[in-house]
Amino acid sequence: MGAGCRASTADPKPTESRTGSATDSSRQVLAAIGNDKITLAIIRDRSGELLQRLDEQYRQTRDKIISAALDSILRERLFADEAKKQRTTSADLVAATVAAAGEPSDAEIAAWYRENQIRIGTQSLEQVKPQIASLLWQQRRVDALDGLERRLRSERGVVVSFEPERFHFNNQGAPALGKAGARVTLVEFSDFQCPYCRATAPTLRQLRAKYGDQVHIVYRQFPLTSIHPYAFKAAEASLCANEQGKFWELHDALFADQSKLTVTELKETARRLGMDVRKFGSCLDSGQYAPQVRADEHEGKLLGINGTPALFINGVYVEGGSVPYSTLANLIDRELARRTR
Repeated sequence: MGAGCRASTADPKPTESRTGSATDSSRQVLAAIGNDKITLAIIRDRSGELLQRLDEQYRQTRDKIISAALDSILRERLFADEAKKQRTTSADLVAATVAAAGEPSDAEIAAWYRENQIRIGTQSLEQVKPQIASLLWQQRRVDALDGLERRLRSERGVVVSFEPERFHFNNQGAPALGKAGARVTLVEFSDFQCPYCRATAPTLRQLRAKYGDQVHIVYRQFPLTSIHPYAFKAAEASLCANEQGKFWELHDALFADQSKLTVTELKETARRLGMDVRKFGSCLDSGQYAPQVRADEHEGKLLGINGTPALFINGVYVEGGSVPYSTLANLIDRELARRTR
């Protein structure tokens, strides 16, 4: 993962599995003592979670390599065909497309600075203005070329048959936005004390505003307790709020001010949001939802997650942690196009 929070130490080995199931290969005989056969299923009982993690990591890495190469080849050929059509070169086509996107304005730079104070720290706008301008220009370049590629894929009727490994989640009881069974499901494993998760929250609101019920957004808990001591209790609090239909209100309030995550402050926020404070306090003090938080953590660890935010679109991991809105929108558009063919 790229821009995100990471645990400072290795997480403890999980104790029970919620993902995956034994396949036919589990009946493979690895050794025998007379008629006493030792199968892969027996090995998995002894060290199955380690094997499962390795299997998932292998599939993720393999699919990432294939997807990157496939995307690169498709873009090269589409751009080459379009350049030939326009009687120019691929390099000139790219240059013209990027130039048309324009340079970021001072107002856009200032807006980005205001919206990303957590990442910038105490540096002034003047100190970081060149870096912000470069970052915004790079993003414009990516967006412009992605837009060109989307248009050409549509015009040329590109059909991608390759299917990356798609993970299936146990999202029962998890807070969500949008209609279950939507054409696209976005699952986020998040931590209420992580600044990069805070930066992702408005991005998800933008996606919700654009796609509506075409995208089902699911929030899963992944508190990094080794670096964020208040994150686990905040995760519990969010599920207590969910019980009262107030998850997203508390979600927004906690990310709006990550300095108020003690139990006392969580209860005060619940009161301010109009919850039944006695019910909320009893839920939080009893640790009612601690098992669900741990179950979310466990499922995430089996997928190889070690940092937040970790995003999956239709079961495919999104590389980069807190990625820009345009990256997620591009991936969602591809999924919508794929599922309409």
